[in-house]
Amino acid sequence: MFEIVDKKAIMDIRERIAKGEHPRREILNFVKAAPIGTIFEIHLPHRGESLIGSLQSLGMNVIVNEIEPMHFRLMAVKLDNF
Repeated sequence: MFEIVDKKAIMDIRERIAKGEHPRREILNFVKAAPIGTIFEIHLPHRGESLIGSLQSLGMNVIVNEIEPMHFRLMAVKLDNF
């Protein structure tokens, strides 16, 4: 479902969340399996505090931008294996 292109993984999960899905575990498993140096760009319809907390608990710094109403982008880089 997710793929890495040129060390960057772009995940737009806004539609999945709108359908009632909660792909947090799937995202975290993907992040854990990705190589060090991967840049993650995750698009959400809300700020995604639980996902931010999970990424931070893995030692990642997360930058959050509100692109427009109902469109947030989380950016993080995998710097270590966990």
